[in-house]
Amino acid sequence: MESEIYVVSHKMTKMPQGSIYCPIQVGQNEDNFVGYLRDNTGDNIALKNANYCELTAQYWAAKNRQADIKGLVHYRRLFSNGKANFFSSEDKKLADVMTNETLERLLMNHDMILPKKRNYYIESSWSHYAHSHNVKDLEVTREVIKEMYPDYLAYFDTLLQKKSAHMFNMFIAKARIFDEYTSWLMNILQEVENRIDISDYSTYEKRVFGFISELLLDVWVEKNKINYVEVPVMFIGKQHWVKKITSFLMRKFVGHPLD
Repeated sequence: MESEIYVVSHKMTKMPQGSIYCPIQVGQNEDNFVGYLRDNTGDNIALKNANYCELTAQYWAAKNRQADIKGLVHYRRLFSNGKANFFSSEDKKLADVMTNETLERLLMNHDMILPKKRNYYIESSWSHYAHSHNVKDLEVTREVIKEMYPDYLAYFDTLLQKKSAHMFNMFIAKARIFDEYTSWLMNILQEVENRIDISDYSTYEKRVFGFISELLLDVWVEKNKINYVEVPVMFIGKQHWVKKITSFLMRKFVGHPLD
């Protein structure tokens, strides 16, 4: 099987080695990075990257690539070869990314590879979004699903009340599944885009469709009964955990500033 894992980046940086890894450049830089694919060719939505984040690469891969297996990861978040490597150096993490052998072994018995779930412990996915972003956008998303894909609504309502989810917009799947999920996701997000006004959002909040999509992956996976396996994600580079935890608690108890 031909496998391609698209490593999304807006800058030249260290990339995992191995023939399955395909660096892909996103963003509005006029210079083409040497050795990178680019999401602004063929059928694409590259101009929406500021709002759709890594989804512009996902859309491009679904529309333009013919590999048997397709995956989406980030230059700072990569699937490991099995170990968490939580305290390892950047070089050691890059040396322990998922190999083609591990990928093929996992997909012999599963159709999709997902990150281990992130657990919020003290709040649900819905309340976490409400404390972190503009909850009305999530409400609009629910209305769109109700109208366009009513069979998914019960899954949406149930899963967003859970305290854990597969986050980061990272996954590897057999091509049919990758493409079908992408089509469903984009249909929803494009309709949400038609209905909300983000003109006064901050640069951060304008990434709204990337944020929403993180909560829709599990909805599609559960509704379609996808046989998946979880693999640890390695965070490349320094993680400011004190800052992250403080920010999480501030959003929970104080609220998210919309400016």
